[in-house]
Amino acid sequence: MSTAQRVMNSPMVAANDEPLAARIARSSASVSIQDLPVEVTEKVKVCLLDLIGCAFESRDLPWSRQAVGLAEQGNPDSAGATIIGSPQAATYTDAAFANAVMGHGLVREDMHSGSISHLGIAVLPTLLALSQYRRVSGSEFVTATVVGYEVGGQIGRAAMDAEIARIFRPTGISGPTGAAAAGARLLGLDIDATTSAIALGANTTAGFNQWAHTGGSEMFFHAGFAARNAVTSVRLAELGAFASPTALDGEAGLFAALRKRAAASKVELFKASPEILAVYHKPVPACNFAQTACQAALRLTRENKVVPDRIGAITIRVPRAGMLYPGCDYRGQFAHILQAKMSIQYNVAAALIRGGVSEQNFTLLDDPTLHRLLSVTTLQVDDEMTQAYPGKQGGDVEIREVGGATHRVRLDDVVNATATDVRERFRLAAAQVVGAQRAREIERFVDGLEHSDDVGLLGMLLRAEAS
Repeated sequence: MSTAQRVMNSPMVAANDEPLAARIARSSASVSIQDLPVEVTEKVKVCLLDLIGCAFESRDLPWSRQAVGLAEQGNPDSAGATIIGSPQAATYTDAAFANAVMGHGLVREDMHSGSISHLGIAVLPTLLALSQYRRVSGSEFVTATVVGYEVGGQIGRAAMDAEIARIFRPTGISGPTGAAAAGARLLGLDIDATTSAIALGANTTAGFNQWAHTGGSEMFFHAGFAARNAVTSVRLAELGAFASPTALDGEAGLFAALRKRAAASKVELFKASPEILAVYHKPVPACNFAQTACQAALRLTRENKVVPDRIGAITIRVPRAGMLYPGCDYRGQFAHILQAKMSIQYNVAAALIRGGVSEQNFTLLDDPTLHRLLSVTTLQVDDEMTQAYPGKQGGDVEIREVGGATHRVRLDDVVNATATDVRERFRLAAAQVVGAQRAREIERFVDGLEHSDDVGLLGMLLRAEAS
């Protein structure tokens, strides 16, 4: 009798009530790439290119340098995993940590609104590290990625809401469990071991949203903790570690800790469209909840030639979840860039001044024009958008000019960065670090991912030349 069966037959678990971690393990094992539509495989490739591009582009930011500096690095020929854009190999856990932090470093990573989570920054660094720990095929990598997004997305949908997200970081909850499930699937662990990997991942869920009130950089490290802990959970399970199959849905499990135990029954993998298809790619390097309002502001500037000095009042309308998320309803002062990246008001005001949204927008922390606009800005909850969220994430910006003229743009949903957009920014970022030729090689490898018999070769392509 297996360990999972013994637990199921114990007095603590009702008859025929399989623990959630075991159900997830069974569902994960049953998926193969042959079951996946072509659009799902293509989505995996775009998510992977987006993560790699963000990591290359953010490698010189303070939190990225700190994460890389923490890694125990060997020589280029030593066993271990690649830190993107670095010449050395590192331990598998350190590489996963650093790559996750860098993938999150721009605040432009992929977003799964239903779980309020950034799933790719936990799942993909875990799989990249484990693909250099053991030789795995591209089809296995694709399938494991889809499993990771599915598990993280489903757990996040069931567990997260606006009130819980005011305290707990959603990615810190969904990330370790989803990434652990993905890693176990990648290595082909059996049902019992996969159950333990998921349960161990659940035991490492962490991250509080206090950072959003102060601009603290722990936000970036939440992703690193998730990926590092997922690698550790998978390898412990592979070595025979046993963790409670009821770690997710038991009376003292993850859902109970969030006071959402009954919601665990909502987790059902692959009963609808794969969760990875619900992921969108941010066009703006800022908080998810600032995206649509920024786009509305940019349309206003294009259509009405808005002059910042003539603006008398700004009204921004967003879903309730956007208003409540820590750091989103904030008008300053801005001591740290991350405070600006989270603030809906800052992002709209900066977009109106710059006529675009890029990293340059976050050089305006002390700009007098920006602070004047913030002083006349009101953020409101829109009931219609609240009802539509998370299926749609609306945004509305209304401007009243000093002379009385009023301009307004309302968008029912965020405008996704296209696959072409993701590829173009990947090419630019990769070429600046490893050169245009290597960037093309990386892109070709990812485009043929499902046909590869050794994904570890991708890790080698992601290394920079030694200085």
